[in-house]
Amino acid sequence: MGIPATTSPTREERQRADGLYFVVHPSFLEPKATALYGPSATLTEHTGSYMPDEVTRECSRRMHYAAWRMSREKSATRRVVWKNHYIAMRDLVVLGNRKLVFRAVRRWMSNPSRSDDMISDCQIVMIQSVAAFNPWLGIRFSTYAFTCLMRALSRMSQKNQGDRLAKSLPLETISDTEQASLSASEPGSRHQTRVDLYLKEDNTLLSEREKQVLIRRFRLDDRQKAGTLEQVGKELGLSKERVRQVQTTALDKLRMVLSALDGI
Repeated sequence: MGIPATTSPTREERQRADGLYFVVHPSFLEPKATALYGPSATLTEHTGSYMPDEVTRECSRRMHYAAWRMSREKSATRRVVWKNHYIAMRDLVVLGNRKLVFRAVRRWMSNPSRSDDMISDCQIVMIQSVAAFNPWLGIRFSTYAFTCLMRALSRMSQKNQGDRLAKSLPLETISDTEQASLSASEPGSRHQTRVDLYLKEDNTLLSEREKQVLIRRFRLDDRQKAGTLEQVGKELGLSKERVRQVQTTALDKLRMVLSALDGI
């Protein structure tokens, strides 16, 4: 027996559903659809901290149905009811499958000290995976979500690798005490000295905020360890994403000016 076909919503339907992604399944038109997918429907019970795949599918079907009902409701009050049902089902799936995030990060990361940032970013990827999952296809959610997480980790790692300047700018090793003992013939000392110059108060290449972010992120002060995106954000009153943006901008400036100097 084949799997019943699903169809994509129209643009107008998505607008009425607050832009939520959903697919339209033939069962939505059946008389007992609300009893099967609605807020009052009984959810299959499960024990343990891991949500079985069939329960995940059950919650996902209700998510799609709730978004579809939102797209058809004319009453704002009823749309709120269905949106709340959508969010409740989504959160159940995210929490029930949260171990996938830790499993993906553990498999990808070789440095546990940076795993907190990756786990936080992967939580967003997990929410997106739950919203995009089609429960009527013959794919296990764990397989689908794990693939999404590993791809996202690959992209994040490539971005962070450039931000850390691991090859050209060993920022983690720069400090006033270390520079006094470095000779010009030592590998990397020329880059280290140059970077330190651009972090001084009287140098205008970087803004004060950019200097503060680099100093905290790469442990260029007296602290024992570098700050995470979240820690630096709390200290400077910024969001994690804003800290990442400031850091990327600052490193791009340094990379550009040092590359130009190397070409002289």
